[in-house]
Parts: sequence; C-alpha cells; structure tokens
Amino acid sequence: VQISRFWPLGSFCSIESVSAKATESMTILSRYILREVLRIFGMCFAGLMTVYLVIDFFEKLRKFLKPDVELADILLYFLFMTPHISFQIAPVAVLMATLLSIGLLSRSNEITAMRSCGISLFRIMLPFLGFAAAVSWMLFIMSAVIVPISTLRAEYIKALRIEHKDPKTIFRSDRTWIQSGNQTLLNIEAVESLGTTLKGVSVYRLGQDFQLKEFTEAETARYSQRGWVLHDGIERRLSPEGKTETSTFATKPIHLDQIPEDFNTWLGFESQEMTLVDLKAYAERLRRDGYNFSRYLTDYYGRVAFPFVSLVMAVVGIALSLRLTGVRGGGMAIGIGQALVIAFLYWTAHSVAITLGRSGALIPILAGWFANLVFLSFGCYLILRVRY
Repeated sequence: VQISRFWPLGSFCSIESVSAKATESMTILSRYILREVLRIFGMCFAGLMTVYLVIDFFEKLRKFLKPDVELADILLYFLFMTPHISFQIAPVAVLMATLLSIGLLSRSNEITAMRSCGISLFRIMLPFLGFAAAVSWMLFIMSAVIVPISTLRAEYIKALRIEHKDPKTIFRSDRTWIQSGNQTLLNIEAVESLGTTLKGVSVYRLGQDFQLKEFTEAETARYSQRGWVLHDGIERRLSPEGKTETSTFATKPIHLDQIPEDFNTWLGFESQEMTLVDLKAYAERLRRDGYNFSRYLTDYYGRVAFPFVSLVMAVVGIALSLRLTGVRGGGMAIGIGQALVIAFLYWTAHSVAITLGRSGALIPILAGWFANLVFLSFGCYLILRVRY
C-alpha cells in the first residue's frame, strides 16, 4: 500500500510494517494508560494510608501518651503495622485509581479518540487489569509471609513495650501456654466456641522448689457462671518419695484469671500472625485430632482470596465507569464516593461470609471466596451491558 502522503515518494509500506507500527502504537498507548493509573494510585494510596494512620493514632492516643512510653516504640509499632495497613487499603486504592483514571480520560475525550481509532474496550481495559493483577500478586506474597511476621512483631511491641503487660502468655501457631499464679502453668491445644471452650487442657502445678507437684489432663474446659470447669480428666499427684497417685474426675473447677473474651481475642490475633503454610497445617492438625477446624480453615481461604479483590475491584471500577455509553466517565467526587461505597459493601459481605464460615454455616472455601465471586459476577454483568 503506497501512502506517499506520509512517506517520501517511492516508498512503500507492507502489511507487516503496518502491523508492527500498530503494535508499537498500542504499546505506547498501554504505557500511557498505565502511567496515569500508577500516578493516581500513588496519590490515592498515600491519602488512604495517611488517613488510616491518623485515625489509628488518635484511637490509641490514650495508651501511647504515657510517661513510660518511648517515641521510638510508637514509631516501631506503626512501622511494623504498615504492611498490614497496606494490605487492607491497596484494593480500595486500585478501585479509586480505576474510577478516577477512566473518569479523567473520558473528561478529556481521550477514550472517545481511542474508540474512534477502532480500539476495543477490552484493549483499553487491559492496562487496568494488568496493573490490578500485579497488585494482587504482591498482596498474596504479603499475606503469605510478610503481614503475619510484621503483625506479630507489632503486637509484641504494643503489648510489652507500650502497654507494659505481664508476658504470662506465650502464643505459638499450634499451642497456647498460660501462667496462672506463680506455680501453675496451663497448656491448651485448641480454643473453640468464641473462647468459651478450651480443648486438650493440661495443668502443671509446681511446688515452692519449682518441682512438679501435680499434673492434670482434661478433654475440655468450659466457662460457666461458676467460672472455668474441667471435664473428663485425669489427675496425678507426685509425692516427695516419687510415688504417683492417679484419680479420674467428670468435672472439676479450676481458677483462671482469663475470661472467654480474652481467648477469643487471642484466637483472632493468632490466625493473623500465622503464615499461610502454618495456618493450613494447623487447621489440618485440628481436623486430624477431631477438633473444630472451621475457623482456621475459613481464615486460610479468606486470606488466600482477599489479595485477588484488587483484580475484582478493577473489573467493577471499569464497568461502573463505562456503564452508560461505553465512553463516559464520572467526576472525581463521584469516583471517590463510588469507591468508598463499594469498599464498604465488599467488606461487609466478606466479614459476614467469614463469620458464617467460622461458625460452620458455610463451607470454608465458599466463605473465603464468597465476596470475590459476588462482586466479580456483578462487575462482569455490568461490562456485558456496556454499549460498545
């Protein structure tokens, strides 16, 4: 095809060269859209991070502003909490960046120009989807390793250095040790029923010389109006001569300073402080031992599914921006408002599904992926209704 208006006389352009130039133009277009998305994402992410940190700081202001609390510990706490906060707000920033980017491109008629040149909506969507997929992959890596380790460190600094709590409780991914008094140690294998039921309880009572004096094992410990009560256990008493007296019991009261709310709070922190590999292994161990493993397996699938909400939010954002004519976007205020409403609805649906999964009303894998599936279906439905 001779196109002498654009090339010198006598020059010709083959089909291959036209295709190559079209591919180069599409690459330039993708880089341009991606640059705009990155710029707006950076501003949205920084703004959300600032708002989150300010609100979190003022919520904890009474605990932090004490004479015995050092500024370095406060800064370390927020430093180690940064990965967890980033994990929470990144999907919202992706949604905002998608809505605002398409809105700005539409306001300057750039999407109209792209469509006039024969560029499909899918080709326009591709940079947004690619960026969201990259963010999802980064969030998955953070969820698997980085966030649990940093959250554990942040909670340690908060509990011991800022709140100056007595470190009587040692948390691990598979067992909980509790010190009750000066001569009593408890070992708990699992916590169920919102902290009201403890499974696999072992009580070690020590003498004044810290020698083992009494050892009690019980299948469960349940909280009632009388306090904590051990059920179905064996008690062994060790005499100074080395003899052992063994007796069984159906129920036996035991003194614990902790209440069910304490165990339930620890349970929530424990799942957040495990890596994905440890969390899955712990749920499998509970299943083998016959304990209720729904909570941990639901948390596992929830943490696997949540990073991919960035990709889901990108689909929803694109669909909402192009829902009217395929080329029309909204203003900045409308985009931010839509993003906040969608984020709130998603978080509500995700929280309800996780709660149902922990209680056994939903199977764990469905509970973890429920919100993603619902919002992805909603986004795909809106995209199919876009007028091309």
